[in-house]
Amino acid sequence: QVQLVESGGGLVQPGGSLRLSCRASGSIFSFNVMGWYRQVPGKQRELVATITNGGSRNYADSVKGRFTISRDSAKNTMCLQMNTLKPEDTAVYYCNAVKIDRGVYWGQGTQVTVSS
Repeated sequence: QVQLVESGGGLVQPGGSLRLSCRASGSIFSFNVMGWYRQVPGKQRELVATITNGGSRNYADSVKGRFTISRDSAKNTMCLQMNTLKPEDTAVYYCNAVKIDRGVYWGQGTQVTVSS
């Protein structure tokens, strides 16, 4: 059973930074793709950033240049460094992982609130 556990959310002022972490129950290299999504009430969950097994990164236009996705294989952890945060970044952030031959997995979500 794959488990993804997020941490690092919280309240931050506009212009501030947060670092989200997602720890997997197994090797992160067992996943074909890992990523972060976010959702606000009344809207669809949207992609924030992804990273493939080979290390290719993809970002939503709204976060390019501000957010960085990375992996720490020794800790089986994927991270999202979020800088220059804006109020519109406020959402619940979800960790996502895909095994093409097994399925799609989600974490429980962590709240990020950007407000003065």
